Amino acid sequence: MRWSRFYIPTLKEAPSDAEVVSHKLLTRAGMVRKLTSGIYTYMPLGLRSISKAANIVRQEMDKAGANEVSMPMVQPADLWQESGRWDFYGPELLRIKDRHQRDYCLGPTHEEVITDVVRGEVRSYRQLPVNLYQIQTKFRDEIRPRFGLMRGREFIMKDAYSFDKDQAGLDASYQAMYDAYMAIFSRMALNFRPVEADSGSIGGSFSHEFMVLAETGEDTVVVCQACSYAANIERAEVLCTGDECDGLDTPVEEVSTPGKCTVEDVAAFLDVPQAAIIKTLIFVADGEPVAALVRGDRELNDVKLKNLLHADVLEMATPEQVQKWTEAPVGFAGPVGLKIARIYADNELRLATDWVVGANKGDTHLRHVSLKRDVKLSGFADLRLITEEDVCPKCGGAISLTRGIEVGHVFKLGTKYSEAMNCKYVDEQGKEQTMIMGCYGIGVSRVVASCIEQNHDKDGIKFPPPIAPFEALVLNLDIRTDDVCAKVDEIYELLKSQGVDVLVDDREERPGVKFKDADLIGIPMQLVVGGKGLARGIIEVKDRRTGEKSELPVEGFAEAFAAWKKDVYAGWGIK
Repeated sequence: MRWSRFYIPTLKEAPSDAEVVSHKLLTRAGMVRKLTSGIYTYMPLGLRSISKAANIVRQEMDKAGANEVSMPMVQPADLWQESGRWDFYGPELLRIKDRHQRDYCLGPTHEEVITDVVRGEVRSYRQLPVNLYQIQTKFRDEIRPRFGLMRGREFIMKDAYSFDKDQAGLDASYQAMYDAYMAIFSRMALNFRPVEADSGSIGGSFSHEFMVLAETGEDTVVVCQACSYAANIERAEVLCTGDECDGLDTPVEEVSTPGKCTVEDVAAFLDVPQAAIIKTLIFVADGEPVAALVRGDRELNDVKLKNLLHADVLEMATPEQVQKWTEAPVGFAGPVGLKIARIYADNELRLATDWVVGANKGDTHLRHVSLKRDVKLSGFADLRLITEEDVCPKCGGAISLTRGIEVGHVFKLGTKYSEAMNCKYVDEQGKEQTMIMGCYGIGVSRVVASCIEQNHDKDGIKFPPPIAPFEALVLNLDIRTDDVCAKVDEIYELLKSQGVDVLVDDREERPGVKFKDADLIGIPMQLVVGGKGLARGIIEVKDRRTGEKSELPVEGFAEAFAAWKKDVYAGWGIK
């Protein structure tokens, strides 16, 4: 492919709304163009990279025994109503009506559609297991789309769905997909980790996220430094050891705390550490109030609370609701005498007593509170976010917190959709049974953006060869010199014969412009052909990953290039 015939509209400056590196560089490199908020056109260079990522996904999915299908993006509301998600999915589900005023949505995911397909075709245990996947455009109406392809409204996703007759079958399907994902992201030469994760709105009992590790990642990942444990911070368990504290003899004391409604202010005013204060947080779970207690210097993990309550919807109470249920303004709620039926405390609160809490009265707190003596708890549970002061819940080793970008997620769905939608099969004894499902997604367009977040420098992108738009870029520095053009054509044909995907920069531009564009678009191998170099019998090459330049001889170039290419690939961990 020749640059002069390939549309690569590079820019010197990034757009003003580009916040993260991948958004800036994808736009500057001419790989994407914004159509409207969260929706992008994939330009030729960007589409090549996305297509290469999709092909790796497709190859590994096929190898794992999944079959490719293509399902409609527009989905009828009755399927979502049947599963119960039409009302619960939220505003991210873009609902539309056709000319007959029938309700539809643009598919953010396809659990309902695939379940409808399988229930209409699969009747017997002999037809199971089934694993179907697609690579298709999805739409989620994000409230605040940002970061380019990292969090857009329209995106390309691979979603797969397994159907099994029993739990053992689901375990096998899940493991096959887990292994396939390990192979996919390894082949892409990404630095990633599989981490335990919460299943979120999809549902299910067990899941893993696959995280590309990058400083700009939105997710916090907990990694053990001694064992293989890794988890999304929402999922990470807090190991709470120690003996439960006995009660307290000191009576409760009411103290005036005028205007002191934050933990920091109360601690300073009463001259106590923040760890001696209990925060009482009021939530609404499926329409009912619930209180959660955590230590003053800790943060509540609302995902853990939602899972504990088996709630479909969990929201922070409004100031008006707090006033109604506690009879006090925000900042003065407390568990003593609280007229809320369900009050849960974090496990850590077992280990101490003599607490300071809100008094459910304006400008007032209580001292010397014992949860054991003074509060009617519904129970203790792991409710807080883990910190680096905590230890690994698996081995007790030290942990670290890093940042990651979710590019894949695998779920054990169980029977959530198959039960609701009557997806059954007949077993060996002739009895009807509910199929057990799994769900497996990869954000294909997000993979490319995540790769750039992980691989770039001040000059541009550093693409790993497997998902680079081209593997090699040949820069013709003397476009009007016949000998140079002939040598460029010769190298171009040689590289193609070696199976290398190659682009030739044949523009009539100054060398400086070509060098800058070469670094910007991030093709892994650069080969510079010019009259001065040919006169010396050499061709200059550059490894974009390291910036290291070398000289390869014109005589014996094929062998020299093959050896150099091997070294470049080895630098990416590719054999």
